[in-house]
Amino acid sequence: MLEVIRFDHVSFRYPDEEKWIFEDLSFSVEHGERVVITGPSGCGKSTLLYLCNRLYPGNCDGIVKGTITLFDKESEAYEPGEVNHKIATVFQDPDAQFCMLTVEEELAFTLENLNVNRKEMDERIRDVLELTGLTDFRQSIIQQLSGGEKQRIATACALIMEPEVLLLDEPISHLDPYTAKQFISWLDELQKKRSLTIVAIEHRVDLWDSFFDRSISLESMPGAGLLLKREISKQGKQALQVCKVRTDSFLQETSFTLEKGEVAVLAGPNGSGKSTLLKTLCGLIPSKGTVKPSQLGYVPQSPEFLFITKSVKDELSFGGGNGADILLERLHLSAVTEAHPFAVSHGQKRRVAIASMLCDGREIILMDEPTSGQDAASLSELAGLIDERAREGTTFLIVTHDMEFAYAVADTLLLIKKGYLTGKFSADSVWEDEQLLTAHHLLQPKGWMAREVCFA
Repeated sequence: MLEVIRFDHVSFRYPDEEKWIFEDLSFSVEHGERVVITGPSGCGKSTLLYLCNRLYPGNCDGIVKGTITLFDKESEAYEPGEVNHKIATVFQDPDAQFCMLTVEEELAFTLENLNVNRKEMDERIRDVLELTGLTDFRQSIIQQLSGGEKQRIATACALIMEPEVLLLDEPISHLDPYTAKQFISWLDELQKKRSLTIVAIEHRVDLWDSFFDRSISLESMPGAGLLLKREISKQGKQALQVCKVRTDSFLQETSFTLEKGEVAVLAGPNGSGKSTLLKTLCGLIPSKGTVKPSQLGYVPQSPEFLFITKSVKDELSFGGGNGADILLERLHLSAVTEAHPFAVSHGQKRRVAIASMLCDGREIILMDEPTSGQDAASLSELAGLIDERAREGTTFLIVTHDMEFAYAVADTLLLIKKGYLTGKFSADSVWEDEQLLTAHHLLQPKGWMAREVCFA
């Protein structure tokens, strides 16, 4: 079989860093293969992908040793942008690759850069939207879409180039479980039809079942046990009251209360209003209704929006710095304390934002997709920190598509669909109601299913 990517004894580091991101890495990927890259957060998985598409070292001051061969040609011999006709990339943060206002304009912009004529352009836009199930989004404004919808748009933008190789950086991290399964099934059919080579970075490999032919591990994963279900920590005293909150555009009238020490998970399909609700509670979106108290800690889906200092350590110290050194160690950030917050990996950025908010001493903390980009060890530590803080009286409202994490930490679940809050439920009542889960594009967590087997 034809080798499309080959690394021979490749090492990479940044010029101002003495430590190599990875060293002496050798592997090859053949045409039509499906390969997953695994490893702990911050080990260099995204860097590896950027070397495959020539983004690195051309667009950074990185130092590369060894030889990278793409389609039987040394990587350095390609002109800027030349190899990207064959190798398309869907980045970890879809916002990072959008340039235009609407979905149609974004797709057209991609084709314009390929010098596609206008008649063919319209046909290819129509075909890729139909292929990806996004026809209804053609005129949509991208920044008004949910994180999951943006991820699907970014994938369509890559596919419209008709590449031979598709690089995916955690493509299901922003997708609800049901949509993630659909995406994987769709990608399976697409790969077979077009004989695509797929190289993906993924932490949630279990959701892919037998999709991948093999895996490449950059490092052995840190030791971490399974996420265990915590005991309920609600303390009977009201901490957050949301009364008839709504927005003019999407979110319908919403009311609920959370108790001191309660850990609530907000879940539902992509585009159902989860992030909108969190932003509304924080006052970032104009709304009607009341939220008491109004001072809430917030970790957004794009953590970069929080960063205001020039180092990870200063970021934690800025809001008070209570227990900063301990949190740096527990959230596996000790190795990047002096790094700029924008320069660390996607998963590390999230942990920096979470640690900053925990240091800030807020009594109520809202988190939007905190599990994205996290390895098993980081998830286990995060679950432990949430449990400890909840028992001390901190209240959490967490948006997540990771049902294993939700099963481990949630006292209660708030389910939302099409802008309507369906209701607030005890966690166990949701896990045992498969009809309710299906209606909200959720899957039973494996932890719950294992419990059912044990008690059968």
